[in-house]
Parts: sequence; structure tokens; C-alpha cells
Amino acid sequence: MTRYTSLAALFAATSSALAQPTAAQTELTMYYPIAVGGALTEVVDSIVADFMAENPDITVNAIYAGNYDDTRIKALSALEAGEPAQLAVMFSIDAYDLIEQDMIVPFESLTDDQDWLNSFYPALMANGQIEGQTWGIPFQRSTIVAYYNKDMFRAAGLDPEQAPTTWDELVEMGKALTTDDHHGLMIPSTGYPYWMFQALAIQNGQELMSDDGTTTFFTDPAVVETLEFWKSLSSEHGIMPEGTIEWGTLRQAFLEGDTAMMWHSTGNLTAVKNAAPFDFGVAMLPAQERLGSPTGGGNFYVFKDASEEEQQAALKLIQFMTAPEQAAEWSISTGYMGVSPAAYDTEALQNYTAEFPPALVARDQLEHAVAEFSTFETARVRDGLNAAIQSTLTGETSAQDALAEAQAAAERQLRAYK
Repeated sequence: MTRYTSLAALFAATSSALAQPTAAQTELTMYYPIAVGGALTEVVDSIVADFMAENPDITVNAIYAGNYDDTRIKALSALEAGEPAQLAVMFSIDAYDLIEQDMIVPFESLTDDQDWLNSFYPALMANGQIEGQTWGIPFQRSTIVAYYNKDMFRAAGLDPEQAPTTWDELVEMGKALTTDDHHGLMIPSTGYPYWMFQALAIQNGQELMSDDGTTTFFTDPAVVETLEFWKSLSSEHGIMPEGTIEWGTLRQAFLEGDTAMMWHSTGNLTAVKNAAPFDFGVAMLPAQERLGSPTGGGNFYVFKDASEEEQQAALKLIQFMTAPEQAAEWSISTGYMGVSPAAYDTEALQNYTAEFPPALVARDQLEHAVAEFSTFETARVRDGLNAAIQSTLTGETSAQDALAEAQAAAERQLRAYK
């Protein structure tokens, strides 16, 4: 072989190698809410890094966008502006509006793996399954739980292992726990007042909306009675502060001993566990007619405008993040629930819950849980209900009048969808 032949062969081989395409890189932009809990960005970043290590052909850019409303607004604004966004974790209750706006795709169009779709807790799927299709996959999910200060229970002569199980016990124990230095109970009424109100209404035996998202029941006598009861906790029984209670600062108020009991998301559990300077407990919410809490939190959604390749990469990321091992570590790190029974069968979560049983309360409450309040025009209908709740708690309007106004507004907003 001559020198020229060797060079020609080398050139041909090099040209052939250069012509071979490298693995195609798919880039995903994921909008993600950071609303409560501890350093959630670090936890999500760690899971995303593990995913990219296993999938070097996919790059994930996580954009942390504030609370759930902020995330929805920023993600949809980016899409409208032509900026890339393939998936997001947004409110589980956003599904109706996202479908109405033709922004998302059902997961049945992305996968025929029915076993995977059936692997999640049914109560967590309720908000995301509409008209026979699955529009949202649960991830950052919660129920409302009761946190209580066991040291304060002991000081009041109460059993530190027994939180209130009925409304009567809530009032009675709340009075025993209320002193000049702290209140017996705080239920937040900013941020997500409708969520706390739905919990109370369910406990009183009445839902706030129909299953098809077109009807609200704000003026049902049991619903009016529920709001009157919430108001009475401060005005009549004196176990809560007058007026509204801030969602964002309530956890710190509990940790600082300003209240013996608080209702809040289980997503705060790990943060409370790491910071509480006292012995605390976690319990299901109390009952009136029944036990109950709405589910809460965020689902994964895949945007319709993403390419087929991007949608499949997004599906792969969602399947990775919701797999039992990741879901278990997520639950341990944050307090949010593992979204499938298989997550609680992992060795990591089995060991953790054996050591720290409060981590099972939110999951166990799923037996009594209902879908979170959601309708078409969810944000507007919810805003009306929030205003009614707050105007009643601050003494501006009676429960009857405030809820009648919210109901009339909801009927106007939902008329087109019936």
C-alpha cells in the first residue's frame, strides 16, 4: 500500500466517522412550583441529576417558579411567547382549565402502559382523570394533617398521644390548650383558604362541587354551617386568633409555640421534624359527620406544543421521578406522600416509617380523602370562594351572605360549561 493510498484510506475512515451522528440531544424545560417545605429545589435538582446521568441524551432545565399559581402563569406565558416548555408540575386542580385551553395531552396518547397508569393511589389520580383519560400524573402530593405540640398537651393535662378526633373534641381540647401565651388551634385562611374549608365541609358531610366541574354547592346548609363553625372557633370558643391566619408564616408560628395545634400540608412534615424544639405529633383531621381531607398538591402535565420526541423524553422523566425508589426518597426528604403503594414497599420508606410513624398519616388519610376542589374556570371560582371565607372570618359578612355571593358568581362563570 502506497503512502497516498494509506492517506486516502485514513481520510475516508475519518470522513465516515465524522458523518456518523452523535446521540441526538433532547432538551426539556420543566416548570416546577416551590410553595412549602424545606429546600425542595435541592431535592428536585438531585433527582433530575440522577435522571440525566442515566439518560445522557436528555437535558433537563428545571425552572422554579414560586407557588402553584405563579408556576401556571409563568409556564403558560412562556408557551404563549414561543419559549420552550415541555412539561410542568402544576396544581392538580388546573386540569379542567388546561384541557379547556388545549394546552396539554392525555397520557394515553404517550404510552399504552396501563399498568403504570394504574400504579398510583386512586385518590391522587382523581383530579387528573377526566372523561376517561389521564391528564395529570401525581408527584408533589399531600393531604392536610393536624400537627400538635405534645409538650403543650402534657402541660394542659391532655394525653399527648391522642389528638382530637371529632369537632367537639377539637373545641374542648382547644380550650384546654389556649393560654395567655398561645392559642389552642390555628387553621390558615390565606394562601389556600378554600382547601382548608373543603376539609371542614367534607368533615361536615358535604362536597363543595360536582364531579364534572360544572356545579358548586356553596349555599348548601351544611356548607354554610361549616363556615359558621370555622368562624366560631375564634369568635365564640376563643381557641383561634380573630381574623385571618397566614399560610406562609403558620409553620414558624407553630415552631415558636404560638399555637398548640395547626392544620397544614403534609409537605411541611420534614421541615417541622428537622426544626421543632419540642415533641410533636401528627394526626388525621377530626370528624363531624365523617373523617376527611381533600388531596392537594401538584401533578405532572405534558404540553401539547412539544414535539413527539420531547413528549416521549418528558414521559421518561416523569416515569423516573415517580418510580418507587425516587418517590420514596422524595417523601423522606420532604414529607410529601409517596404517590404509589410500591413506594411504601421500598426498603428506604419501610425503614423510615418504622422509625418515624407520622410519615404514614397523610397516606393513611387517603382512605378518607376526596379530590381537591376543582371546576372549570377554577381560578375565578376559587377566588370567589376564598373571598367569601375571608370576609366571614374577619367579621365583614355573614357566612350565609358571603357564600350566596360566591355561589351566584360561580353559577355565572360555569353557565357555559353545563
